[in-house]
Amino acid sequence: GKADDRDAAERELALVRRLREGLERDEPLRAQEQSAEEQRIISGYQLLTNRPLLIAINAGERDVARAGEIEAEYASRWGGAGVEVVALCAKLEQELSELSDEEAAEFRRDLGVEESGADRLAQASQRVLGLITFFTVGDPEGRAWPLAAGLTALEAGGKIHTDIARGFIRAEVIGWQELLDSGSYAEAKKRGLLRTEGKQYVIQDGDVLHILFNV
Repeated sequence: GKADDRDAAERELALVRRLREGLERDEPLRAQEQSAEEQRIISGYQLLTNRPLLIAINAGERDVARAGEIEAEYASRWGGAGVEVVALCAKLEQELSELSDEEAAEFRRDLGVEESGADRLAQASQRVLGLITFFTVGDPEGRAWPLAAGLTALEAGGKIHTDIARGFIRAEVIGWQELLDSGSYAEAKKRGLLRTEGKQYVIQDGDVLHILFNV
């Protein structure tokens, strides 16, 4: 082969050997240091331990109040980079899903549980995948959009529609809690809570966006 091809093959072989040595030390690939270029090189191998890991523990109903302790115990044994641990009672979550929000909240309080296990599982899934959620609110609907953490307003606009990214002018941004406290988008605007951000603004989890564009 050509010199460039041989050099690339040698770099790949050296990388694979280094990663194999880590595996032989019981270090999963997700815990081994890899540059963006190295990740690209081995992406075609589809190696199992290079993928994020979500450990979901189905606890008994009597143990739901100590879910945090259970998660800490399992995380100490199998946690690390790219790993999330969630403990919940599947039977209880099924029963709660059949109740109204008010009844479910009261039931959880009686059990000493503050947050839905299903909600925590969804949040952990997003974290382990490196995702955040941003929102768009308008006529006729509001919508939640998943986005890789660290991406910009321009890239978020492209997630919605390529025309928005192509004609991006600016974004009006507000946190979801601020919007909820205001009662409406119009009231939030009246209170001066909307921030004007440009293309390079890094989207934060829970941002509500109104993107102005022209094509």
